[in-house]
Amino acid sequence: MSNTSEIQLTAVSKDIKKAGCEVLVIGTGQTPDGPVLLDNPLSAKSARALSDSLPSLGVTGAADEAKRFPGMPEIGADVLVLTGTGRVTPGSPLSEETLRRAAGSAVRQLSGVESIAVALPAATVAEVAAVAEGVLLGSYSYTEHFSAVGGKAPRPSAKTLSRVTILSPAANDGGLKGALERAKAIGQGVNATRTLVNQPPSHLYPESFAQFARDYVKGLPVKVTVLDEKKLEKDGYGGILGVGKGSSRPPRLVKLEYSPAKSKINLALVGKGITFDSGGLSLKPGAGMQTMKLDMAGAAVVLAAVNAVAQLGLPVSVTGWLCLAENMPSGTAQRPSDVLTIFGGRTVEVLNTDAEGRLVMADALAAASREFPDAILDIATLTGAQMVALGKRVSGVMGDDGVRDAVKAAADRAGEQFWAMPLPEELRPSLDSTVADIANIGEKFGGMMTAAVFLREFVGEANGEKIPWAHLDIAGPAFNEGGSYGYTPKGATGVGLRTILAYVEDVVERATKNPS
Repeated sequence: MSNTSEIQLTAVSKDIKKAGCEVLVIGTGQTPDGPVLLDNPLSAKSARALSDSLPSLGVTGAADEAKRFPGMPEIGADVLVLTGTGRVTPGSPLSEETLRRAAGSAVRQLSGVESIAVALPAATVAEVAAVAEGVLLGSYSYTEHFSAVGGKAPRPSAKTLSRVTILSPAANDGGLKGALERAKAIGQGVNATRTLVNQPPSHLYPESFAQFARDYVKGLPVKVTVLDEKKLEKDGYGGILGVGKGSSRPPRLVKLEYSPAKSKINLALVGKGITFDSGGLSLKPGAGMQTMKLDMAGAAVVLAAVNAVAQLGLPVSVTGWLCLAENMPSGTAQRPSDVLTIFGGRTVEVLNTDAEGRLVMADALAAASREFPDAILDIATLTGAQMVALGKRVSGVMGDDGVRDAVKAAADRAGEQFWAMPLPEELRPSLDSTVADIANIGEKFGGMMTAAVFLREFVGEANGEKIPWAHLDIAGPAFNEGGSYGYTPKGATGVGLRTILAYVEDVVERATKNPS
């Protein structure tokens, strides 16, 4: 994996040859008349000759296509890569997400390269930033556990990407430096999330996750507090304790606090961190456990989001809550029909131990509410029902209309696919319990929404009104079990980080325009 923080990002407005890169990436697109070459630094004669040859070279311009050819003397690169952008309308700009995917696809399909130049049609600062994000996200790979004995370990001499030059007329824009710094923060955050989610449960468990969190934010103005099992019991975090008590590796609650002096906004982020989900005594079938290391993706996103906000120095206070537990069956595990007392005193009847994520998050939502934030976002790989409703690439967002719609708008801006879902009131009675305040499962149909209705019960009030809140269910999109595409590798995707960062930025911008 290329270390995102070590990749040098620069932009030039002309003469890409001076960049001295090994590979030049140029875009192609699909039109009704066939493949076309997009804006590029080639001479008119070379561009025309290459464009005329696209069909015979097997170039279609389809999204995720990356074709390699020998370089030309005039481009100063040994290799020319044509990366497809999909359907295009001549004269119309490409969307930022199309640029992000095209750049990411090209880089993902390259290997053993130290330097590349990217000449996609990016005329604005935002478009250059999108290209940069795509490059950083596409450069990711996870090879930590390959061994030299097995023959899959990267060769010590293998080149890794370290220098990227982007061709754009916006190269001299004063806002580009900040935009590239933000792109690097996003690349670092998404790739760190991916690495955490890809970690096997033998290596990542509540205690080691908590230590990773401490190390990850070191050097930033972020306070880290870790509650171990003794402190969790003393303070009454019955949900996290109940889920974690079947494992030999006890649970943790990690609190991350970033609070700059000039902040007038306070946001809370809650992330589900089940480092492995066997289902507990409500045991999953074997095939259903194979990817359950992914069940801590929400907590990984929250950690990366707090880090990114602090790294960029945004004027907003953000508190992250990482709910870390391993859900295992044993003689000490919680049982169906047990009753847990959540932080703050509400009781939950556990009817299914595989509906555990909502239990650990209930604790953190109740605790976060005690600090009266302006809004709470929670993010989790919460329900299989999310995939039934929206598939494996579209996440769901539910909650109060204002926050839910703001998250959807932020996702659209960031290039992530989220869809707003309702919280029908008729689902709440299905969660009624005869022995406790609420049961942890209810109506089967619409299960994604039922889970969100459960979580809403633990969001507190401020000044007599419910704290604004939204729930992000990323169960399917958090982990790609299929083939790689665009800037998305096989395995962990890091979905949610870009959306949450964009949401935080939008909150700051609205507060700046409308100070109270």
